[in-house]
Amino acid sequence: MITVVPTDRIYLCCGATDMRRGINSLARMVQQVLALDPHTGAIFCFRGRKGHIIKILAHDDQGFCLFTNDLRSYYVPFVFS
Repeated sequence: MITVVPTDRIYLCCGATDMRRGINSLARMVQQVLALDPHTGAIFCFRGRKGHIIKILAHDDQGFCLFTNDLRSYYVPFVFS
């Protein structure tokens, strides 16, 4: 679970991100593309090309955490017969 306090910043990274990226390459992307320090405790949200996969990169006092969610797992199509 991510604990968010009012002083934390949440960045939504616009555009598509390669979802094969891991913690190190997402942190490098934050440094190079966004010109921000990923170690500040901010939360960075990335989305996949199709928009159904979301990755969240967060840094706490112990290190990085990478959360992944596939939104397709919540959608169940109804079939009427």
